[in-house]
Amino acid sequence: MAVPTGAPLRVCYFNRSYWPDTGATGQLLTELAEDLVAVHGIEVTVVTGYPITGEQLPARETRNGVRIVRAAGTTFAQRRFTGRAANYLTYFVSAVWAAVRLPRQDVTVALTDPPIIGLAALAARPRHGMVFFCQDIFPEVAGLLEDFHSPLANSILDQLNRFLVRRAARIVALGDTMALRLVEGKGAAGSKITVIHNWADTAAIVPADKRNPFAIANDLAGRFVVLHAGNIGHGQNLDVVIDAAERLKSQPDILLLFIGDGNRKAALQEAVRARGLENVRFLPFQPRDQLRWTYAASDVCLVSLKPGLGGCIVPSKLYPILAAGRPYVAAVDASSEVGALTAAHGAGVLAAPGDAGALASAITTLADDPARRQAMGARAREAAALFARDRQVAAHARVLFEVAGRC
Repeated sequence: MAVPTGAPLRVCYFNRSYWPDTGATGQLLTELAEDLVAVHGIEVTVVTGYPITGEQLPARETRNGVRIVRAAGTTFAQRRFTGRAANYLTYFVSAVWAAVRLPRQDVTVALTDPPIIGLAALAARPRHGMVFFCQDIFPEVAGLLEDFHSPLANSILDQLNRFLVRRAARIVALGDTMALRLVEGKGAAGSKITVIHNWADTAAIVPADKRNPFAIANDLAGRFVVLHAGNIGHGQNLDVVIDAAERLKSQPDILLLFIGDGNRKAALQEAVRARGLENVRFLPFQPRDQLRWTYAASDVCLVSLKPGLGGCIVPSKLYPILAAGRPYVAAVDASSEVGALTAAHGAGVLAAPGDAGALASAITTLADDPARRQAMGARAREAAALFARDRQVAAHARVLFEVAGRC
């Protein structure tokens, strides 16, 4: 896409998570913002929060051409609802204050961390409108919380989401299933919605030899590794993976490996200890530049999602799996975005979500069929080209220029 001439388009993103956060949404937004500057000539500001790790960072800085404004807020541990709620609310209030003091933006973009942050994007009074970049649909996703349930809070979130989709100049959905949910469940106008999938950097993540430095260092080269990489949270339905591991413990060559962190990690580790499972391991998040080796160390990858959440959440972990050329087992509803992509490209197999027996059976079936795994891996890499970073970022740039009337 050619960069339009004239004054640079001025765009501001609002989302609590951004570099150096390790969560998928923050990392994707970082790549998006930096590429919009470097490749598409857009002037980008991000109003974000401070890392939950408590890392000390300046309130304002410019990194790789992106102006970062860090809105003050609490950084409590995320394991309890009270801590998460305080982090969300304090960031939101501070982000609104930052929004009204920003230089006038041509377009603002609101993600969904927290789900009410679109109000701050509107408070910035963008010249040409606000884009609602929907990463999760609320209050449906709020139902995942195990430590807080409130019909009143859910009703408020639902009304706020409906308000934001009405006020948005454009809505970006992560897939066709999400777009349908926004239309049928939130009253969004279909004409406003553009589907842009999340992505992987297909130049950085490429198929590689299983016997690599990461695999050797972690004693993985001689095992059949089933990898779940990324957030270990409520939405992934990962208890069923532990149940499947128990069914597979008679096959010691099969190792289920979790790489990452999240609210459910400690509980899963405790379940593994209590059951005495030796075929499950946990490793921390790996640096971004090591992803090609972590995925290469696997034989099969896992994508899991609680039943009924198809379209409300679209697991971003699928895209690096495709880029790495690895087959996968998707324990998701067939009607979900991952289910549709699996049927379209034949790079993975589906297992009924919540069914440990079906998941274990799918894993053993692939473990016993290396030729099938190789063919699926090749199809995965072919499919990855459709979701390459440069292609998806260009689609976002197109939306921004269209909203600003520059196309």
